[in-house]
Formats: sequence, C-alpha cells, structure tokens
Amino acid sequence: MNMVFRWFGEGNDSVCLEDIKQIPGVKGVVWALHDIEAGEVWPKERIDKIKQEADRLHFHLDVVESINIHESIKLGSTDRDYYIDNYIETIKNVANAGVKVICYNFMPVFDWIRTDLYKTLPDGSSAMFYEKDLIKDLDPLDLADKINENPAYTMPGWEPSRMKALKNLFEKYQSVTEEDLFQYLRYFLERVIPVCAAHDIKLALHPDDPPWEVFGLPRIATNQKNLGRILQLVDHPANGLTFCTGALGVNPNNNLVKMIEDFQKRIYFAHIRNVKNFENGDFIETSHYTKDGSIEIDAVMEMLSKVNYSGYIRPDHGRHIWNEKSRAGYGLYDRALGIMYLHGLWDAFERKKEGLKRVTN
Repeated sequence: MNMVFRWFGEGNDSVCLEDIKQIPGVKGVVWALHDIEAGEVWPKERIDKIKQEADRLHFHLDVVESINIHESIKLGSTDRDYYIDNYIETIKNVANAGVKVICYNFMPVFDWIRTDLYKTLPDGSSAMFYEKDLIKDLDPLDLADKINENPAYTMPGWEPSRMKALKNLFEKYQSVTEEDLFQYLRYFLERVIPVCAAHDIKLALHPDDPPWEVFGLPRIATNQKNLGRILQLVDHPANGLTFCTGALGVNPNNNLVKMIEDFQKRIYFAHIRNVKNFENGDFIETSHYTKDGSIEIDAVMEMLSKVNYSGYIRPDHGRHIWNEKSRAGYGLYDRALGIMYLHGLWDAFERKKEGLKRVTN
C-alpha cells in the first residue's frame, strides 16, 4: 500500500506540503493543474514547477487526479480527435515527471453532484450531503439561467463558467445513450492506452459519483458489471480503475469487497471514505470510522490486504472539524485522522497474515 494525500497546489489549498509531511506514512501527493481547462495540453514548465515543490519535501508525484476529458470526446463529436491528441501530449508530459497513474472520469457534464457542502452532522462537524428529492425536482437548465443571472445560486461543483454552456451541452446529450457512451469511451481508450503502455502509465477510471443517472444524462461507471465491461473495452493492463468506496458505496447493491477481489489486478488507485446512506436515497459523508457510516471500511481494507494490494491509496473526503476552514471535503484534520485509521486497519490485517504464515510454517 502506497499512502498518498490529495493536494490542490500552493495558493490553491488551505493545506500546505509541510502539513502533509507531518502525517505518518504519506509518501506522495496527488496533484493536478486545476486551472487548465479540459482539452488543453498541460505545459511541461507547469508540471516541472509542481515537481520541484514536491521534491523539496521528498514526496513523489506518481498519481495525478485528474486529467479531465473534454466533452467532445464523451459526445463522440467530429472534433474529438483534436482533444484526444492533446490528451496524448499531456500523457507524455506527465510521464516525463514520473507519473505512474492517471485518474480520470467519463461522466457527462458534471464530475460529481452534491446539494450541500457543509451539512451539519450530529457531532457538530459538517460534511458534503446529497438530497435525492432536491435533485429529482431540479431543472438544471432553469438553475443554469439563474446562475448566469446571479452566481449566488451556484450549487456545489457547478461553476458559473460551465453553466453558460450547459443548455447547449444538454441538447447534445439528448441523443446520447449509455451504449453510445460505452463506444465513445472505447474510441478514446483505443487511442490513448497504447501511449500509456509505452510510457509505463496506468489509466485509472473513477466511478460515477453518484453511480446512477442524474438529470437524464447517461452514466456507465456505476456497478460491477459495467466496470468489468469497461476493462474489456480495451483489455490491456494499462486500462484500469480508481476504486472509490464513497462513489460506489452509496448504492447498497454494489458489493465493494467482491469488486476488489474480482478487479484486484486492475485497481491502481483507491479512494477510501465512508458515507451514511438513508432509506430515502439521501446520503452524507462521515468520518472514515466504519461504525460511523454504511460502508464496511474494515472489510474493504481487509480485502485489500488479502489480495496484497500494492497500489496507491488515499483518504477521500473528510468532515470539516475543529473549526478548520478549507476546501469542501479536503481539510487537513479529518483526512489525517482517516489516514491513521486506515493505517491501523492495514497494520492489523498485515500482522494477522504474518501470524498465519508463522503458524503454517
């Protein structure tokens, strides 16, 4: 297990590298050039600057999250090859900086959806919340008009700049089916996987968040069957997964432990977080502690240990605790607590394995 910590960069994150350095066992930072629009090439000089900052504190930059996919690729548009060519150039540029895993997603329009970034939990902390009925009754185009008139209406993750193009995007996606999206992903993978393989990079698809259809937009990275099919679209070791317990775990029908067992050889990056699922379809993120949520974090870590997982792992979204002011879900304190919980589980299961070996021998 290679523990890493997501970092949004100097001047763009309340957490600094010196803070991260004090968390035991963290070997690298998960990074990205967040100001660069999807479809643009990441410049070498910008990548080198991030590497210099990480090298100063002896962090690796093996994992980048995320290099976003331009909508033209997800729509199968006639200009998609231009954006795929740019993506290939970025792959080559990050490979020169030592990147081993690229996390990405193939969600149309929205990378993730929540309705409240700071919902209060019973212990007084706050966390990101998803209210199903609010989403169900929401007309995104109507909201986009309001956002364009007044950015104060913006929902979590809905940047005003993106809203300006929302109506046009929704019109384009009206004719796109799930099967279309599978085929557009296949086309993309057929172009980029050989490049990844040539540069010793693994492409790791993040599941859809949440893993169901939202606003009538097709979503395909939602369950075990679909993830298995995605791996078969281009059946090559460079075509892999980012295993996110939070994104997949809000659907109680997803058996996370079974997924790890079945996909173990193609999971290159793992996001571990807990969520509390409610019967009405709402969910809220919690501490990483197993008993605080609906996901068996202990069982997840036990299976990762059982399959000898050696890939990258990070704590995912944390609560906002101890009056910390931070990017939603990405404060220092609760994610650091999460890391220590994950370390404790991992150490316990690894010691158990060693004990069984000694008994057997």
